[in-house]
Amino acid sequence: MTKRLAELEKETAKATLWDEPERAKDVLREKNKLESTLQTWSGIDRELNDLDVLFELAREAEDEQTLEEVKEGLGHLSSTVRSEEIRRMLGREEDRLNAILTIHAGAGGTEAQDWAEILLRMYLRWAEKRSYRTQILDFQPGEEAGIKSVTVEMEGEYAFGYARAESGIHRLVRISPFDAAARRHTSFASVFVYPEVGDEIVIEIDEKDLRIDTYRSSGKGGQHVNKTDSAVRITHLPTGIVVQCQNERSQHKNKAMALKVLRSRIYEMKLQEQSAKMDELHKTKKDIAWGSQIRSYVLHPYKMIKDHRTNLEVGNTQKILDGDLDELIEAYLISAAQPAS
Repeated sequence: MTKRLAELEKETAKATLWDEPERAKDVLREKNKLESTLQTWSGIDRELNDLDVLFELAREAEDEQTLEEVKEGLGHLSSTVRSEEIRRMLGREEDRLNAILTIHAGAGGTEAQDWAEILLRMYLRWAEKRSYRTQILDFQPGEEAGIKSVTVEMEGEYAFGYARAESGIHRLVRISPFDAAARRHTSFASVFVYPEVGDEIVIEIDEKDLRIDTYRSSGKGGQHVNKTDSAVRITHLPTGIVVQCQNERSQHKNKAMALKVLRSRIYEMKLQEQSAKMDELHKTKKDIAWGSQIRSYVLHPYKMIKDHRTNLEVGNTQKILDGDLDELIEAYLISAAQPAS
């Protein structure tokens, strides 16, 4: 890594660097990334050495209080190292991008729509814990309760890299609050995550390939604009991708945001094609039902959340539903980074 950084420093020192602007940006981006990584690991190394010295002094003096401080310091350091290892796994260019997350209720009416809204709350709380800025771009309320679908923008470092671990079908088992007989119900909702495409990534979209419809906004983010046809729905005819936005007051702003989401969806599709995962993605999208779930949330007759990709089980279901998802996400990222056997 230090050798590569030295090479990049020589590159940036050349007077001809900006003769090729795009290449210059790539060189500077890689240099900044390596400098940041080296700075972080140097800090970890210094902290470990300081704790080692402190431990020896405390051990010789039989200072229990200081030994406890060393233990706490090692715990914090271990957490920092784990976080940095996870970030190293997020090595794809798109992992650093913001995320666009969509939730769709599965079959089952009010029960499934309520489950979709529970997931929305979970992800908004998770984003808040990570200091990500969120914005609801589109919200389709359920007929009695919950939501039919929602699209959320998450803005923050590595938002897509982390959030992509949540793409798939999520299954809930519980006593339904909508069933007068208090019977156990199983509900499904789909979650899909796309990288938000920035200006540095060019995605060509031909206006002739778009069908644009307008309609009245409704639901969260749209109450204040539902007197006019300000909401926008865009269909990309070549791919069949449909996006919509009703968050902004003006039709023009909603169209711009919908096009932003569309570019992100097309970009993700291209990434999937390049990595030969398109068939897997379509297979995941086919059925929001039995056998296709990535995670089960069981609230009755016992409480347990299980991620079927990693077999990780968590007994504290409320913690997860309150947005404490990092344990599940990191386990998946570590598992996904392992070479296939």
